[in-house]
Amino acid sequence: MLILFLRERLAWIGFFAFIIVMINVLFSLDAGLEGISIWYMNISVLISFMVFLIWRYVVEVRQLRDFLGNVESQLDDVHSKNLAISPFQTAYLTKIEDVIYDKNTELNQVKVQLQEYSDELLAWVHEVKAPLTSINLMLDHVEDLALRRKLETEWLRLHLLVDQQLHQTRFVSIEKDNYMMDIELRTVVYKEIRAMQAWCIEKGIGFDVDELTENVTTDSKWLAFIVRQILSNAIKYSPANSEVLIFTEVDVTGATLLHIKDAGIGIRREDLPRIFQKSYTGTAGRESAQSTGMGLYLAHNVAQKIGIRITVQSSVGEGSIFTLRFPLQNEYVKLTGR
Repeated sequence: MLILFLRERLAWIGFFAFIIVMINVLFSLDAGLEGISIWYMNISVLISFMVFLIWRYVVEVRQLRDFLGNVESQLDDVHSKNLAISPFQTAYLTKIEDVIYDKNTELNQVKVQLQEYSDELLAWVHEVKAPLTSINLMLDHVEDLALRRKLETEWLRLHLLVDQQLHQTRFVSIEKDNYMMDIELRTVVYKEIRAMQAWCIEKGIGFDVDELTENVTTDSKWLAFIVRQILSNAIKYSPANSEVLIFTEVDVTGATLLHIKDAGIGIRREDLPRIFQKSYTGTAGRESAQSTGMGLYLAHNVAQKIGIRITVQSSVGEGSIFTLRFPLQNEYVKLTGR
């Protein structure tokens, strides 16, 4: 603070040095001042200036601290408070408050617009789900089995896109929407596999699923969304007539791990650090028009919100293993206490 004060008052110090030089020049040139001691004059002026500088340092540091404290607290009315700040600082603070008020007004307007857009998007998604459900029921009446399988696959892809958009819209309010409870992994995983049945039949994808008898504490709806995104990627990038392995284990800390292993094309090493970034499709995604780069991004962000950690191991040509690590009991308590 002292260095800051001295730098702020360099003009004062320079002016004082100029006065001292002028006094010494006058004493040297004016014969009428020969009877006065020049050292006495210099010391007197220097002591007076030092006392004045110390006094201004104490006053202005107090004013500065009061000013900064009031900026942080964003006072509603500077003039109605008994503040130890200078008139200039009062003007600064008033102007800052005006700017903050204008920005807060703009921010509130943007929030209202964003909420309106979110509500409209949610309404649109729910409207789209109704005809999708009707189309799914109509598919049962298609007699041509091959055609029905193709239509079911395309319907499933469309359904997954709508579902992804629905959860992306709800993501901003996930803290209000989640509900932690003990669930059995098998229930969630099997339900998502059944939902992918048409797509799997078309590509000849099979599943080798472990018993999955472990219970974990999490939100079943959001966990299902995470599993859905990983399974859809596994099916999308796996070759025909391949198999997806799903199994669990317990790590050294006692946490439950859910592994989903595919035999797909794999992920390049340079792509691995970025696969959870928004809209990043990677090398494989650029070769597929179906890739949006949103699935893993949403899955990763949802997982962080409910305490699940997603990791991936992959190499080109050898498939990928996505691992979900569920929080321990003490980690879960920290999560719910945030």
